[in-house]
Amino acid sequence: MAASRLELNLVRLLCRCEAMAAERRDPEEWRLDKYVGALEDMLQALRTQASRPAAEVLQEYARKVDFLRGLLQAEKLASSSEKALANQFLAPGRVPTTARERVPATRTVHLQTRARYAGEMRQELLGTDSAGERELEVRKRRPAAEKHSAAELDLALQRQQQLQEKLAEEMLGLARSLKTNTLAAQSVIKKDNQTLSHSLKMADQNLEKLKTESERLEQHAQKSVNWLLWAMLIVVCFIFISMILFIRIVPKLK
Repeated sequence: MAASRLELNLVRLLCRCEAMAAERRDPEEWRLDKYVGALEDMLQALRTQASRPAAEVLQEYARKVDFLRGLLQAEKLASSSEKALANQFLAPGRVPTTARERVPATRTVHLQTRARYAGEMRQELLGTDSAGERELEVRKRRPAAEKHSAAELDLALQRQQQLQEKLAEEMLGLARSLKTNTLAAQSVIKKDNQTLSHSLKMADQNLEKLKTESERLEQHAQKSVNWLLWAMLIVVCFIFISMILFIRIVPKLK
């Protein structure tokens, strides 16, 4: 089914928003926020259309729009650690928006923002800036502060690693639960198939028995009709011969 005009406009605006999200923007930049709001309105209108796309396509559009909205909300947080933590919970798109993309643009943006927030958090914890000379000077002047900042960085990285391990364990638990449910469903389906096969087999056997009995009943009915026919013929012949004899023997009335 061909895409509607509304869907084409949504895809164009979504590509534009993904390109803007991949760039480093000024904090006062307001266009992306407005564009994402327009995407949300267009997605809501697309869901109510009679010629709307498949549910999987709508779900992918919603996933990308939610990612962009979450990215904007994460950028408004105060500290880099909060931004990095919020970025961990964002879910980028799974399918490229256009055929020219090999990797979904939202996934690339997700990796870029994760790296940027990690760098900002490292700078906040270490008290450094982008200039290498100034970083060297700070290290020379404040070795104790550097050690303390490095310890804080290690602690933050350890927390992130623990959070990732926790999420991995939860995903593993969900996968195990899904596997268990799938095996149980397969067992139930297998039993149902066996029961159905047995029922079909019994039905075939009953049909064969019914056919055999019907043939026997038909043969028996034909035999009964033949005997009855011969008996009636014999009775008619006997009556006919008796009448002839009665006429011959009994004299006519004068």
